[in-house]
Formats: sequence, structure tokens, C-alpha cells
Amino acid sequence: MSLHQLAKYLFLLSLIVLVVPNSRAETNDQLTKLILRTIGHEFLLQLDDSTSRVLPIEKIDGRYAVQFEREFSFEPNLLLFATFKALEESKISDSYIVEVEKCLTKGVIHSFKASLATDDNMVPCQLRELPKDCYVFYFTVIENDQKADSEEKGEGGVLKSIFTIIILIIGVGVVIYLLKRRKRPKLKLINIGQFQFDQRGMTLTMKARSTELSSKESDLLYLLFSNENKTLKREYILKVVWGDDGDYVGRTLDVFISKLRKKLEADSSLKIVNIRGVGYRFVIN
Repeated sequence: MSLHQLAKYLFLLSLIVLVVPNSRAETNDQLTKLILRTIGHEFLLQLDDSTSRVLPIEKIDGRYAVQFEREFSFEPNLLLFATFKALEESKISDSYIVEVEKCLTKGVIHSFKASLATDDNMVPCQLRELPKDCYVFYFTVIENDQKADSEEKGEGGVLKSIFTIIILIIGVGVVIYLLKRRKRPKLKLINIGQFQFDQRGMTLTMKARSTELSSKESDLLYLLFSNENKTLKREYILKVVWGDDGDYVGRTLDVFISKLRKKLEADSSLKIVNIRGVGYRFVIN
């Protein structure tokens, strides 16, 4: 494995280290939204409503908003029951603070704290029925402080250490690679007829006039020139230049051959001959 490849793989690994914690956070967010949708569904069932929808869960200023497509009246203890049921089944969080607001006025008209710890519940006015209206339920997830602190010191600390080591390795690898690359001899220009072909720079130069080539044009020209006066099958050319990915359509090769012919037409001694039904041959007279 070359140093360039090593640096690339280490860089990708460092990205994974960075992305994994974020992915885990996104997964927890998705699970929370799923559970809150379950709470909304359970709440509607308590209202004997099995047809109306729970609208998409949104996170607004750190709170999850559960909304419904219809107006309703309800007793707060029904919402409390649905919340406790989800808490006990999911185990994703120890407790929630739940706030009820009207859709239009935005003022909190009811709130409570639901916790798996029975001595930590605060549920005022749970039997006072709220009138029919459009309501939004806002849920604030309360993390277990001890668990969060443990994760931060444990897994988070390990990830930070690994990431620091990887960055140092990448830095050393890149420096070594750049130093070795600087010592490499410059690639010689290839004489093709009256042209000078710079494969790395992807240019064709003739009489101080330079023409740029695309990456595929450069690869195609080098393949044809390297097999001067040999007939190359279409399938072989496509495999070498475009690879096994099949990143081409039916007449892609013909289009690129046409482009190369146009860029080589200043030198009449160069020909790309079409061998019908087989492929192409590069000829220098």
C-alpha cells in the first residue's frame, strides 16, 4: 500500500470516528420521535379516535412537538397515561417534561413531569378537562445525568483519544508522502506526431498552442498510442478507460473518439481508424 493510499484510508477512518457519535445522536433522535408518535397514537386511542393522524414530529428549540390533524377536548390524565406507557415500554429516557399549548395562542395551559421514578412525578390538575381546541404537546427529554456523565467520560473520552492519534498519524503520513512526491522526477512529455502529450497535466501541445483534455480523453489517447497500429476491441477500451463500473452509455466511446480526432486534426499524420464491428486502431503515418 502506498503512502498516498494509507493517508487516504486513515483520513476516511478519522471521518468515521467523527461521524459515528453524530450518527448515534441522530438515531436517538429518530427513536425519540418514534416513541412520541406512539404516545400520540395511544392518546388518540384513549379518546376513542382511531382514524385521525398524528402529524410529523418536529424538534423546535430543544422540544419535540406532537401535533394532530383534528381539534379535541381531553382530560390531562389521558395524556399522562399514554406518556407513562411509552416510558415503561421504550426505556429510551428516564423522564419527560410535557407541556400543552394551544396552536394559536402558544401559551402553556397545562404541564407535568412524567418519570419512571414514582417519587419524582409532578402532575397538577390531571382531572380537569380541557375544552375542545387545537393543541400541541411539547415533550422535553430529560437525560439521566449520571448515565450521560459516564458516557461522556468513558466512550466519548476513548473516541477523542483515538481521533487525536489518528490525526497525528495522518499528519505524519501526509508530510512523508509530500516529501517523497517532491523528490520524484517530473513525468516526461510524450511525443505523438507533432504533438507533445502531457498525460498527467492532460494537455496536447503543438507549436506553443496547448489544448486541454478531459480525464477520459487523456486515458483514451494514452491507451490508443500505447497500442499503435494494433486493433483494440471496443469492449477492451471501455473496460480499461471506464472500468468495471459501466459508467458509460451505448455511444460514449464513439463520442470520445470523435472529440480526440478533432483535437488531433492539426497533425494529418495521426489517424484513429474505425475497424467496423471490432473497435479502433491508432495509426501514425
